[in-house]
Amino acid sequence: MRHSHWVTCGSCTNKTKRLPPRARLLYSSWGGQPLSFRARGSRPRAPASYGQVRGYLFTGSSDRMACPPWPTGRRLVHLDLKGAPPRMEYLLKLIQVFSELGVEGLLVEYEDMFPYGGELQLLQATAQPAYSREDLLLLQDCARSAGLEVIPLVQTFGHMEFVLKHQSMRHLREVPHCLGTLNPHKEEAVKVVLEMLRQVVELHPGVKTLHIGADEVYLLGEGEDSRRWLASPGRTVEQLFLDHVTKVAKAVKEAWPHVTVIMWDDMMREMSGETLKACGLVGLVQPMLWDYNPNLDVEQTVSLLEKYSGAGLSELWAASCFKGSTAVDTCVTSTQSHVDNHLQWLKVAASVSAAVNLKGIAITGWQRYDHLSVLCELMPVALPSLASCLQTLIHGHFAHEAGSRVKELLGVSSVEVEAMERTAADDSRFPGRRLAESIVEISFLLNSEELRFFENNKFVRGWFSPFQRRRKMANPLMCMQIHSQASTYAAALQQKAAAVREEMLRFYPDATAQEWMEEHVGPVMTPIQRIMEETGACVNTQ
Repeated sequence: MRHSHWVTCGSCTNKTKRLPPRARLLYSSWGGQPLSFRARGSRPRAPASYGQVRGYLFTGSSDRMACPPWPTGRRLVHLDLKGAPPRMEYLLKLIQVFSELGVEGLLVEYEDMFPYGGELQLLQATAQPAYSREDLLLLQDCARSAGLEVIPLVQTFGHMEFVLKHQSMRHLREVPHCLGTLNPHKEEAVKVVLEMLRQVVELHPGVKTLHIGADEVYLLGEGEDSRRWLASPGRTVEQLFLDHVTKVAKAVKEAWPHVTVIMWDDMMREMSGETLKACGLVGLVQPMLWDYNPNLDVEQTVSLLEKYSGAGLSELWAASCFKGSTAVDTCVTSTQSHVDNHLQWLKVAASVSAAVNLKGIAITGWQRYDHLSVLCELMPVALPSLASCLQTLIHGHFAHEAGSRVKELLGVSSVEVEAMERTAADDSRFPGRRLAESIVEISFLLNSEELRFFENNKFVRGWFSPFQRRRKMANPLMCMQIHSQASTYAAALQQKAAAVREEMLRFYPDATAQEWMEEHVGPVMTPIQRIMEETGACVNTQ
């Protein structure tokens, strides 16, 4: 459960003390009357002991303690680099932290941060330089030294936005208005995919496993080429999908026989066991079943895994989530939601038959929902969630022992990033901690009703409405008071934003900091600045 708390000035200090220090927002007065900020969506200070609040401790019912730890198989962490790509120095620090937290491999989704060459060079990012070849070799060396396998993820069918957004690739779309789905009928499209795979594999010497994506292939079958193909009797969209991924998987196995191929499962969920058994993927791929819901349907998920296994696809993976799945524009990660997802996955693992060979679990951390959506939470604010999810898998629950281990590993007072106490200690155990704290602080400010809805407060609505502005009928005295309050709010926000930006640039390129500010600070700051300008003009002209 999330809570709202009031922060007041004057004599009401007892209410102020109920909030974490970062939530004690700047306040001032309006005509001598106290003002208050409500930190919407804020959390109270973490309780003194475990078991008091389920939202922090996740120990509420006995069934949460009933599962064994995650069975044998690798625990992977997903690095989504298609948004907010960390500076390489930060990535190398994260790898060391991941290893200490219990991670056994990295599922790396490069997208436009891979240094594609030749005719594919146009796929490289332009907002910031792609990683260099030397960068990626260094990353692999660091991972190998920490005992982590690096598994590249290359999209080969759906979510091809970073490829198909380019005008020179436009003709390879399934339908003109969908940038994500490749036209599987065009030989050039298949050649582009295979060349992408070749370049990625060759820059990963000794690679053992490759993920070919293939999730969310939207509007497949809607293109003109597909409609003509489907017009022949007996042909289906399911067959169209399976033909393409089989072609890609076979090409990978022919070029690199030693490489294990993983693919997302969602496009196969509605297919019958008979269709899957006859499709040609058996022995070629290992499906990875993803579900990030904190209320994951255990029975349905077990049934799906059993169906895949019964069709011959018995080597399977799970995919959970530690960030980037609760809302498209989330700034601050909720540990509870993601731990709940892992508790459900533990129930799934404990319920499947021996015929299901779970090869491991990928704990995904999405940075964008897709290439063209806004940024999700940055890695620093999600590290407590990741650590908690890993300890949940290791212990089979998230009770006192697991929670204490998270706090020990990261040197934090709470598993919820919003409830952590500020500290002057170094961040060697939690790289990016100060950035996480700064983001939490500014998020409280950005979500306060007084700032976010400043244009709708009673003084602006009553004495500086659009009608009054157009007719220049505003009361100068009230304009001065409105201007003063807007200036106070703007100054507080600018100060916090400058601190966040400065800290963010230590870990991310300038383009990431700029995007984050425009997406989160801009929508709140711009209306306040507009009111400042208009009230200032009103005072000066009367």
